[in-house]
Amino acid sequence: MNKLVLQAEVVQIEPLRYTPAGIPLLSVVLRHVSEQVEAGMKRKVECEVNAVILGDQILGTPALKGLKVGSHIQASGFLAKRSLKSTQLVMHINHIEHISD
Repeated sequence: MNKLVLQAEVVQIEPLRYTPAGIPLLSVVLRHVSEQVEAGMKRKVECEVNAVILGDQILGTPALKGLKVGSHIQASGFLAKRSLKSTQLVMHINHIEHISD
């Protein structure tokens, strides 16, 4: 199974662009900060995740229309390679919810 759910702050939004097949694509960078328990010890976790949102359906959702730098969201989706020749992972977002601080 390949499923990722992440609560994060939007720190960067690229201009909307289109794939060669004409599919709308929005690239964002998400910053996650939390405390996790690992091996019985608390650990502070901080990371930035590159993510993309594709397609007309998700681009028309109200949650995406209100998306801006500084928004706190819960994003769900899956991980995939950035491209055929890349090993870098990118989150592909299928669903976004705005969350309160």
